[in-house]
Amino acid sequence: MTTTPVLRALGDLAHDSAHTGTAACACAPPQVLADRPDGTVVRSGPVVAKAHASDSEASALAARLSLAASPQLAGILLPPLPAPDGPPRSAEGRTVSLWPYGVPVDPSDPEAAPWEEAAALLARLHRTPPPHPLPPMRGPVKAARAVARMCGARPGDPAVDPVLAAWRGLPGWARAEKPAPGHRGGFLCHGDLHLGQLVRHPARHGPWLLIDVDDAGLGDPAWDLARPAAWYAAGLLPAAVWLRFLDAYRAAGGPAVRAEGDPWPDLDVAARALTVQTAAIALAKSAAEERSPDEVEQLMIDTCVRIATLPPELVSDCAS
Repeated sequence: MTTTPVLRALGDLAHDSAHTGTAACACAPPQVLADRPDGTVVRSGPVVAKAHASDSEASALAARLSLAASPQLAGILLPPLPAPDGPPRSAEGRTVSLWPYGVPVDPSDPEAAPWEEAAALLARLHRTPPPHPLPPMRGPVKAARAVARMCGARPGDPAVDPVLAAWRGLPGWARAEKPAPGHRGGFLCHGDLHLGQLVRHPARHGPWLLIDVDDAGLGDPAWDLARPAAWYAAGLLPAAVWLRFLDAYRAAGGPAVRAEGDPWPDLDVAARALTVQTAAIALAKSAAEERSPDEVEQLMIDTCVRIATLPPELVSDCAS
């Protein structure tokens, strides 16, 4: 394992939490699962240690971690490991939480992706009354940051113009400039749903659970459906898979879309925002790596071109 101070501290915390007593062990070295500014994750056996973003607001993060531990969310969110008495754990100034290891979705077996299970979990999450005060869901903030990152990586580059045009066509709440409308906000949301946010626990054949509450909070539940909706609209997700996901969400009573009929008036704004976010990240990453966008990245950028040229009468009324 690469030995940076944060990784070393996380490895030690995860290892110590996975073992009782002081006897020497013959376990494998800690494994780095992710190392990004917004979350560094290290596993040692059955325990995962996560260092949260250094700019995480302390009270908001505490509320989100308490959400994952809440009995009302049992069977929906993976709960953290109980915190020992004493001060909060930290690594290089970043708050650290400990979690049981869960088996992730196998990226090499797309046919087995748990779309229906993800949809049912989202519906249950959205239908759960918030157990305590929570900050806003951070989906719109992440989209705004992606656009700012793109502009910083490509100053004056005309390649960003269609992405910015699609971004400027979104309502203020989708750009994190104001709260979501009252009839769309106030639901308990995950904030960053994708298949990497699901794990099986306690074993390979255990139930699927949602992980990573760093962006969770109150907001428009359509945001949690927006990534698969955007992939479907861009042609990345087959229609049959999208319909399986949508039907499972509706069957579980999810409030993000109407019970029947065209779901797009409910999903349009959030799906366009996630398309912009994905395209903006693609342009920022490709610039940093001094390469052209790959095929999938270019598909999302091209989708922004189509969004930016939509006539106003085809933009959902939800944009108001």
